[in-house]
Amino acid sequence: MSEADPAAPAAGDAEPDRLPVSGAPPGPAPDPAAPDPAAPDPAAPDPAAPDPAAVDPLDPEDAKLITLARGARARAGAPEGAAVRDEDGRTYAAATVALPSLTLTALQATVAAAVASGAQALEAAVVVGRATEIDPASRAAAADLGTPLLMLAGPDGIVARRLAP
Repeated sequence: MSEADPAAPAAGDAEPDRLPVSGAPPGPAPDPAAPDPAAPDPAAPDPAAPDPAAVDPLDPEDAKLITLARGARARAGAPEGAAVRDEDGRTYAAATVALPSLTLTALQATVAAAVASGAQALEAAVVVGRATEIDPASRAAAADLGTPLLMLAGPDGIVARRLAP
């Protein structure tokens, strides 16, 4: 015969510091229309979400610019490559120029090539490299030709930012 635990309550005795078996606290039911305080605010930006520029699909012509800029960067072994598209749809690509007598950013070199070929306006420009920002000199060169679209992409070709010059 087993002995009963003297500390255990007897059958039928209620334990005053425990909830009923259902697990629900006594009181009124919560309002189903009220927002859940534990749910994330749908209006707040998700800090883990990527930049919209990185997830928007690229226009095929913009993707071509990224491919050209990556190629220019790789051929020259340069820190940056750039490509632009002029008002007639012609494309130009170049890499950073770092000579003792001449220093140009990749975008400056690309804009110079476009201007030397007769371009008077640019539709788009892209810089590919490890930088997190496009330097002011490059932005100024793009702005000189009224570039409405300026993109910054990583070495893998993924667009990190789209911005105005």
